[in-house]
Amino acid sequence: MVVEAVRLADREGVGELSMRRLARALGAGAMSLYYYVASKEDLLDAMIDVVFEEIELPPEETDWQSAMRRRAVSARQVLARHPWAIGLMESRTSPGPANLRHHEAVTACLRQAGFPVLMATHANWLLDSYVYGFALQEASLPFATADEFADMAEDAYLPQLPPDKFPYLNESAAALVAAGFDPADEFIFGLDLVLAALEPLRMRSAS
Repeated sequence: MVVEAVRLADREGVGELSMRRLARALGAGAMSLYYYVASKEDLLDAMIDVVFEEIELPPEETDWQSAMRRRAVSARQVLARHPWAIGLMESRTSPGPANLRHHEAVTACLRQAGFPVLMATHANWLLDSYVYGFALQEASLPFATADEFADMAEDAYLPQLPPDKFPYLNESAAALVAAGFDPADEFIFGLDLVLAALEPLRMRSAS
């Protein structure tokens, strides 16, 4: 039932999900679903737990930056498959087991790397804000690949950016097209900056 609810949200958005709609997809009566979940909120908790289950936990056999990078890359990939979940990931007041395991593993990675409790919390919030914010922005972009960006820039953006009125925007768009700019590369660029900025804070806290 929960897996089918996730599929429906992936296809139609979580706003279109209802117990009645889910029951039709399952070929069951709407009231029969309440045998498994008490409410739609319980269903959302279970759906978010499925999403957290798909995210790779930070591995223990590597340094903290590599571990958090892998976790962040995995989270971005998962949220690209389930964009409806972005705004719900940290909103659940009754988190499921996968949700709790994920947050425990992330906190453990930071604490074992030497971050004190409060600094680990700061780092966790910063990393999550970056991942969720990037995923939200990425989900709204009208292009997904370097080729799609180049086509849109040449056909739609550049004609709207005459160099006499918008010299810097025109210059940027033309340069990005010429360089084969891939929007997917922006995630790692920003993530590495965040991780690098956190390292001296970890070292300062440990001294």
